[in-house]
Amino acid sequence: MSVYQCPVCGSPLLQENKSYCCAKRHTYDIARSGYVNLLHTKQQGKAVHGDNKLMVAARRDFLEQGFYAPLKDALCHAVSAYATSGAVILDAGCGEGYYTAAVADSLCKSGKTVQLFGVDISKTAVEFAAKRKKPISFCAASVFHLPVLTQSCDILFSLFSPYCGSEFQRVLRTNGYMILAIPGAQHLWELKQAVYDTPYPNEVKPYALEGFRLERKEEIHCVLHLSRAEDIRNLFSMTPYYYKTGRTEQERLMALDSLETQAEFELLIYQRDTLH
Repeated sequence: MSVYQCPVCGSPLLQENKSYCCAKRHTYDIARSGYVNLLHTKQQGKAVHGDNKLMVAARRDFLEQGFYAPLKDALCHAVSAYATSGAVILDAGCGEGYYTAAVADSLCKSGKTVQLFGVDISKTAVEFAAKRKKPISFCAASVFHLPVLTQSCDILFSLFSPYCGSEFQRVLRTNGYMILAIPGAQHLWELKQAVYDTPYPNEVKPYALEGFRLERKEEIHCVLHLSRAEDIRNLFSMTPYYYKTGRTEQERLMALDSLETQAEFELLIYQRDTLH
């Protein structure tokens, strides 16, 4: 069963053959790769949304090397701890589907049957994700306009993606869980030192979020041993730093053929506040 709603009228979407259709006959075709484009009509005119093909491919190639496996494993453990059979789970900002697919595999191994959905504003990213051929439904949409029915999700997770509290509250059921992953203050510090004259730590914002209660926080630390220039460039290309970096800094990056840098993540688990 789908939890999608029409981005035009808000009515539930039902799958009919190779399309999704609402009661008012707004119709959205499923792409050959397997995802459906549910971007809000006001966004359709823009050619490129979110990460482009270079960033998506770089992230896929880097993650598939297993460098962020400690974060992947912690996420899978957290989702499994709160998921029950029959749960509806949403990855809000799923990217190319590395973490979404890992969660699907983890839950399958534990014997839990769930419905898993992935949403990302980048059509390129969800096309990559859909090609993984996992039992996951992917759509192109903004997390600020989720085409997801109100109070239809038991768990929502979002890794390094824009946070939209009002939408996340809306789609989660009462007492539903939200799992966020954010970079720690010293994340990729040695990489920044190698590229920038004056590197600065990441800003870790206050954990209190309106409409949610923080259940627990987990810190994840590991050291990345990058022995190939390709892995260093892929890591940098999948971060926001890539497009904010000048020529001099880019040249420093390209000159690196090996690097050790720390990776630091925070996994935050919240429960939806019943008072909201």
